[in-house]
Amino acid sequence: MSENSPQRILQQELERLEARIDELVEEIARLKEENDSLRAQQGNLATERASLLQKNEQARHRVEAMISRLKSLEQA
Repeated sequence: MSENSPQRILQQELERLEARIDELVEEIARLKEENDSLRAQQGNLATERASLLQKNEQARHRVEAMISRLKSLEQA
């Protein structure tokens, strides 16, 4: 059998395709893990944002209350 027989060429091509499929499977697993991590991070950031918005709203109310008290003192 010669080195470049059709059967040998086909075998080499199949091995190359198998290696490429293995690489793609590994890449898919890596991307899935990264995607899961990013989704968790997004959830954490959304929670943190909601908390910061709430604190901002509370601070705004406190400042408005202080301004009202100062205006009351000014008028008295």
